[in-house]
Amino acid sequence: MTSLPRNFGSAIDLSALKNPPSAASRAEIAGVDVTKESLMRDLLPSSNEQVVILICWSPRSPQSMKVMATLGKLHSEDSEESLAAQGSDPAGGAGWLLANVNVDAQVEVAQALQVQAVPFAIAIIQEQLVPLFETVPTDSQLRTVIDKVISLAAERGVGAARVTDTGADQEAPSEEKLEPEELAALAALEKSDFSGAKAAYQQWLNRSPGNTLATLGLAQVELLLRIDGLDLGETIMSADASPEKIELQIQAADCEIAQGNFTAAFDRLISTIKNSSAEDGKDERKRVQSHLVGLFLLVDPAEPELKSARQRLASALF
Repeated sequence: MTSLPRNFGSAIDLSALKNPPSAASRAEIAGVDVTKESLMRDLLPSSNEQVVILICWSPRSPQSMKVMATLGKLHSEDSEESLAAQGSDPAGGAGWLLANVNVDAQVEVAQALQVQAVPFAIAIIQEQLVPLFETVPTDSQLRTVIDKVISLAAERGVGAARVTDTGADQEAPSEEKLEPEELAALAALEKSDFSGAKAAYQQWLNRSPGNTLATLGLAQVELLLRIDGLDLGETIMSADASPEKIELQIQAADCEIAQGNFTAAFDRLISTIKNSSAEDGKDERKRVQSHLVGLFLLVDPAEPELKSARQRLASALF
């Protein structure tokens, strides 16, 4: 876990989102709006009593708004479930607090949280920050993440594990307990040790080949390792200026996936495959194809962009 940095106003680059800001209606915004003042005054102290889930978003990123909407739906479901089970006040009955940061409007907060791409989610537990994801998870993956964070916090004396059966006086079912490798991966991610997290997920896969959560976790940390230290906006602009540089196209596609811009990433690599020359060689073409297939793992199978990209990849290859 990490605390808020001392240099709360330090500069970062959010230039990867190039489109001008557009307005989002109040109905599209879920959770409590966060400012620098409310973060320090309200949210951090609240995290000693219940988990705070903080979603960083931008009206320029439809994917980030989609994730925020899903989190809002999950929060409402948990509130209603708690009300039905315990007759508690739905305003505080979810067991966790949802908050949001519009990175365009709250630049200083985004800087403090070191946000480089959206959607970006953070759990706050006992005033400590735990990054959750920098990609776009599926709805079911979001539910799993929330439940596990709440369970972990409950073990540390913050809040209580989510009640899953109406009227049942019990914690989350035992099958929700984290695997030892997953615990190791989360501990590594708390320290931004992406290599350690990768090793843990790989061990999990070695023990349980084909495990969906382990496969997704490994793909996510591999992406984080690849973009670590990159300026996302600058990398994409450099790739646009040099379409013949295959390695640069691969890096730019990673950056676009991290931003939730799936279509751009898929289009980039499919175009690279189509435009690869004999001089590039079959191995390079195969490397781009393999990388693209790896990026497919990071996208919800229900996304129409994924189905379209698979079809276009098949056309490019054959």
